[in-house]
Amino acid sequence: MPRRRTSSSSSSTGSTTGATAPTTAPRNRTPQPVRIRRRSFGDFVKAFFAFVALAVLLVGVPGALATQIGWPLPNGVPSLDWLQQEITVQTFLHILTVVVWLAWAQFTACVLVEMKAALSGVGVPGRVPGAGPSQLLARQLVAALLLVGATAASFAPGLSQLGQTYDANQKPTVASAQQTPGGLFAQQQEQAADTASALAEQASHAASHAEAGGSTAKQGDTKYYRIQPPEGRHHDSLWEIADRHLGDGRRYKEIFELNKDRVQPDGSKLSEASLIRPGWIMEMPGDARGGDLVEMPDEAPNVSPDVQQQISDYAQSGDHAQGGGGSGAQGGGHEHAGGAGGGGAAQVSLPEQRPAPDTGHQQATGVGAESDSSFGLPEALLTAPLLAAGLLGALGRRRRQALWQSAFGAVGGRRGMEPPTPDGDAQDVQDALLVGADPEGVRLLDRSLRGLAASLAEESRALPVVYAAWLSNGDLHLQLAQPAGKPPAPWQQGQDQTFWMLARTDAERYEDTDTAAPYPGLVSLGTMDDSRLLLNLEAVPGIVSLSGREADRAAVFASVAAELATNGWSDRMTITLVGFGEDLTPLAPNRIRHLEDIEALVETMEAETRQRRGALGAAGHDSVLTGRTGPAQHTRWAPHLVLLAAHPSAEDAVKLAELAADAGRLGIGYLVGTETGDLPGAAWEMEITGQGKLLAPLLGLELDAQLLPAAQQRAVVELFTDADPERETNGPVTAPPFLVDISEHGRPAVYARLVGPYEIIGLDTPDGERSPLLHEALALLLLHREGVHPRVLASALWPRGVTDDVRDALLDRLRVWLGADPDGTPRLGRDRTGRLMLAKSVVSDLDVLRSLYHEATQGKGVDSRAVRGRLLTDALVLVRGPLLADRPEGRYRWLTHEIVDAQLPLLVADTGLALCEFHMEKNRAEKAIEALNAALRTAPADERLWHELLRATHATGDTSQLTALATDLIGRSGARGLPPRTEALLDELLPAWRDAIAAVG
Repeated sequence: MPRRRTSSSSSSTGSTTGATAPTTAPRNRTPQPVRIRRRSFGDFVKAFFAFVALAVLLVGVPGALATQIGWPLPNGVPSLDWLQQEITVQTFLHILTVVVWLAWAQFTACVLVEMKAALSGVGVPGRVPGAGPSQLLARQLVAALLLVGATAASFAPGLSQLGQTYDANQKPTVASAQQTPGGLFAQQQEQAADTASALAEQASHAASHAEAGGSTAKQGDTKYYRIQPPEGRHHDSLWEIADRHLGDGRRYKEIFELNKDRVQPDGSKLSEASLIRPGWIMEMPGDARGGDLVEMPDEAPNVSPDVQQQISDYAQSGDHAQGGGGSGAQGGGHEHAGGAGGGGAAQVSLPEQRPAPDTGHQQATGVGAESDSSFGLPEALLTAPLLAAGLLGALGRRRRQALWQSAFGAVGGRRGMEPPTPDGDAQDVQDALLVGADPEGVRLLDRSLRGLAASLAEESRALPVVYAAWLSNGDLHLQLAQPAGKPPAPWQQGQDQTFWMLARTDAERYEDTDTAAPYPGLVSLGTMDDSRLLLNLEAVPGIVSLSGREADRAAVFASVAAELATNGWSDRMTITLVGFGEDLTPLAPNRIRHLEDIEALVETMEAETRQRRGALGAAGHDSVLTGRTGPAQHTRWAPHLVLLAAHPSAEDAVKLAELAADAGRLGIGYLVGTETGDLPGAAWEMEITGQGKLLAPLLGLELDAQLLPAAQQRAVVELFTDADPERETNGPVTAPPFLVDISEHGRPAVYARLVGPYEIIGLDTPDGERSPLLHEALALLLLHREGVHPRVLASALWPRGVTDDVRDALLDRLRVWLGADPDGTPRLGRDRTGRLMLAKSVVSDLDVLRSLYHEATQGKGVDSRAVRGRLLTDALVLVRGPLLADRPEGRYRWLTHEIVDAQLPLLVADTGLALCEFHMEKNRAEKAIEALNAALRTAPADERLWHELLRATHATGDTSQLTALATDLIGRSGARGLPPRTEALLDELLPAWRDAIAAVG
């Protein structure tokens, strides 16, 4: 399979300023000091009480037992007579003492295990058998004791262990940047507090290093390191190099600053700390130690002459282009694929790129040469296919709800059949949603995850903890917290035991399954080399922090909130927004709630954390995942995701860190904004830049962030609020966007029948091969008389993408096919915004149907009974079946985004009801029944039509016909039975209908 292409250079995220380099050998620069969070008084108090508690439990308990009770077991082997002795109070005390001794031994073992894991930094501590609560208590006490030596942010897997499994700690496996979808973390969330000591040691080392003023070596002691190839080992990274030769992986920034933008032997440059290649040369700080280093210009033993020459040439490159180079935090601290993120397999690299010409969602191209260059759509939504699909689907449901509520539940007037037509930014955003949405990708993701859950449930296996998912060319890669065995077919093992992969072709074979959504907390963060990262917020072992400018953070928070609220791969969840997003509530009122301040959040989450812990304990589950599969699947354990945009105070941050320490297994996730990037309790730290890059240096991530800027956020909210069925409306009933002249003089030049089989009158049949595409394009334009963006048209016809020339060629053919009016005006034109519009001489039967009904109920038919009857009758005659009844398989998929499939039945039902009322005014029940039956052929589920049909049939006085109609209704209702209002109507019209139907049946 082809490998991922890498460029020779990449633009740095930091700012660089050219400077004249000296010709002498480069000098070492002072390393950047690491910011150390000062321990607060509360930290020392917690540590003191933890020390006291440990002392009492480890020393005081055995001391008290030894001095007060003594050894409870007999000194010798008991005889059989011992079993016949009377059981006294002393016997019970001895038994109780044995139990206490065993509990003490078990707790002591837990403390030793936790201390060993914390001090060694090896990652997941071993489990002491049967010591769940005891080990948890030991872990909390050890973590509190170590808090005085590390920040609360150390309540996360050790940085040197990111992405490693148990085996990886001993024998790391190769994780090439071309093969792995990422190494975010490979520990389970239980180790959230296990490695505080390891980080404390690193922090102390960094602090002493900073206090010493940087490197302790002499300025002239220059050393070099040659990047090693990956054969038989990990890909080299600056983090690993710093960890081996400087004693602290976090000093990789110093190496980056020494070598940034210097020409390497292969002609490329180091511009990002993550993009390093075998054969490159790295100048090292003077205090670097290790056998792999080469000191220059001294002789380099065991190094070939060619390599010596390369190092010598590199040394002469000096310190050029570094004078204004970006700081480590901005230029080199932001990792990309396979870089300096945590050492070992901690690199968050990309899945193998597979050619997929017909798979994966691709965006339609620009509006073409004909359109104004300033006329475009919001890029943020065009590049967010999952977010756009969720918003588009939710908006469609909201509009249908408003339409049905208008038809069935309105009191005091109707809104009409047409939702408000958006304009301005709202129109652009709606078009961007139509172009950018990938509903097929959402469907496959949802089916794949549910199918995985169903397969694991059949095998009586628990769901594995998933930290992240990558979508790459349609393939789905899941990164597990720890090895979970062989994945169920058709899933395959990834490059190691912590990766499961599902090819798109296998995902397409999945069917819908009645299984709870296993990972509803997955949310898109951005893309890296055409691979999209979804982070599982509810599985993070602690807090995810986000730093950056306030406006940039707000765009990330809005994107995350909007996708969580509307995504298609979850059943239900609670999303709590604090410090932002009160206006986002209309997107999903049942999911989103807004809190005013952090104090209310802490109070709420303390109560919910206690409740979830108790519920898990009562249910006997280790985590919420075990409640989503198997026999307990009815317990959905919906996630609760907290998005806190405001920077918390130090006290609040500590409270949140305590709440988040056990949040992973409870299904609670925290995304918290911070101004400084230094947030206690942050397991994963991210930064959003002004250039739209989402950076996580310690995870090796540099993503093109998925954003929802403020302008697009307001436009999205406007679309939803305008479609809100509860919105107050005092204006007139919305008229159709396009009314035709229904007089004899209004005969159109081109007439298309859409209601029923698709037919076109007035045009010659186009070329046979291109006829289906031209017909589909014309149908789309006819259903959108307000105008269609060229990119929307292209996206509808070619959902997987199309080039400008192909789209423009189709528009030319469509323009030629439609021709021009007698005055020379083309029948396909553009409005002032560049959107495609049809001339008024091109008409569809749906346009005529809407115009006839509108004229009958709001026009001339209001004052003339005869005109009203004729117009309604003519309208009903136009109905020949459902919309585009004979459309070919696989085409017209854009109709799933429309609400015309709901509008047409309601319009036909309203027409039938109006004509029924017209006939019943003159007691013409048979004519009314005929009109209602005609409407029921298109709207068979409209309860209003059945009610009027029952009344009209009752008006004939034919009891047998009314009984037959009631029997037919019961048969149509199936197991659900008749609706309550229909039963009540039958009780009124035919009191003995139950007995009559039983006699007939």
